[in-house]
This record gives sequence, structure tokens and C-alpha cells, in this order.
Amino acid sequence: MNSAISAMPSAIAEWLDQQEALEGIGFLTEYPAANKAVPLRDALVAVGLDSVRITDKFVENNDGVLERQEYCRSAAVRLRLSVHVPFAEGGDRCHDIFTSVLDMITFASDLNVEASGCGSVTAHRDTDAFVLEAWAQIVADFCPAVSTGLSLGSFLQKELLCGSHIGNEDIHLTSGEKDWLGGPFRMGTYPGNGSTTSSQTVEIGARARAVFVFPSSFPAVYESGSSVPVEQLFGFAIRGESTNYTNCAMSITQTGFTVGREVLQNSVVWLNKGITYNYFAIL
Repeated sequence: MNSAISAMPSAIAEWLDQQEALEGIGFLTEYPAANKAVPLRDALVAVGLDSVRITDKFVENNDGVLERQEYCRSAAVRLRLSVHVPFAEGGDRCHDIFTSVLDMITFASDLNVEASGCGSVTAHRDTDAFVLEAWAQIVADFCPAVSTGLSLGSFLQKELLCGSHIGNEDIHLTSGEKDWLGGPFRMGTYPGNGSTTSSQTVEIGARARAVFVFPSSFPAVYESGSSVPVEQLFGFAIRGESTNYTNCAMSITQTGFTVGREVLQNSVVWLNKGITYNYFAIL
């Protein structure tokens, strides 16, 4: 167990150095010490051990009683992450690097990061560099009968990035919102307002290249038996370079599309009849 913990800084530094997303950042260990250029020319992160706490492991049995695991121990390992950035890159670059490194350890490795934080950025005149002292606490169970390595898994609801929270939806998009923003299309429904004289606007949050509209639970074309014998309840509009190629009773706007009613010689196109319509927009 002790050997596995002692090897953590060098193993983590080596692994981080291999990640393409962290290209341009150098990684080394605090011990054994490695030479750094003076003045500093490239950003560096030194990985070391700040503290280690090993306790007995207890597991609740079927009766709700905690039982001590004779051959297992729980460890809380606090890693020290010293971020060094040349003066020319600015102090904010320290926080950017810490954020990137912490995200990589948290979400791309098997290490279970329980909490993290950092201090203030300071200027070191001897190396012409800004320095941010940060930390990440990793928890693991050591059970020799099962494995000699660190336990796997990631616990997402934790403190990250100097106190911000990865689950805070005020600053992070949900997976559904990311899919919605990143997708090349929009689709949904809208209720027609039933007007025969005015159009209505449907907002989709983007300017579409083409929009298709059709009724949810009504025939797309049917004989109405009125003075206009045929009603058409579907339509489309296509946006060109400078002109909207519109179907009857429909056009594309900057943030959605408009639908309405238009009477032709022997039919009527009605895209805001008092029913529910589906739409499919290509961005």
C-alpha cells in the first residue's frame, strides 16, 4: 500500500504528460526534483504528496451494523499541484491550467477525486514565473485480497475548481442542453392559434436553412367540404443565400419561422389551424 501511494506523483505526472489535451504543459515531480529553466519559458506543473491519512475500512452489513474489514484500509491522499507559468502568459493562465489538469484527472482517469482547491497566484522573481499552489484529495480503498491498486470509479458531485461545483447548472450545461445546442437540427411541436387572418411565429433559437411542418394527429391533406374543397396542413420553407424560398403560408425568420393561412384557387394552406403541428428544422 505504501509503495503504491509513494509512486502516485510520478505515475500521475507521467500520465498527464501523455494527454494530448494538455499539450504545451510540462509535468514533473517535486521529489525527486527536476531541473527547471530559469527564467521559465514554458508552463510547468509539479506533482507531489502533501499528506496521507490511512484509516480502517468499515462496511455496513445487512443489519445496518458497521463491520471492520480486517484486510482492507481506506486512504485519503492529498496531492500537491504547483502550477508555474512564465510572466509573459499572465497569472490567469495558472487557473486555466489547474482547471484543465483537474478535469483530466477527474474525468479521464480512474482516480476518485473527492475535493480540490487552490490558493492565490504569487509572483516568483527568482524564476520570473507566476505560481499557483493547488491541491486535490484522492480517496481509495486498499484490499490486498482483491487488488493492490487504487479503486476505480469517479464520484462526480464534488468540490472542484477552487470551490465551484461541477453539478452547478447555473454555470454548466446539462448533457441535454449540450446536445440541443450542438445538434445540426431542431425539432418539436407547436399549437396553431387557429387564426384565419394573421400569422404566428415559432421560436427555435436559431436561423434555419430549411423547416418542414406537418400535423401531429391530423391528415396532411383532406377535403373540407367548404367553399375551399381541399385543406393542406403541411408545408416547408428553404433559406437561400439572399432570398427565402417559401412555401405558401410559411417563411423563415432570424430565430425561427412564421406560419399562417393562405387561400389558393381550389385549396387552402393552413399551418396555424387550431391543432398541434410537428416541425423539423435543419440548421
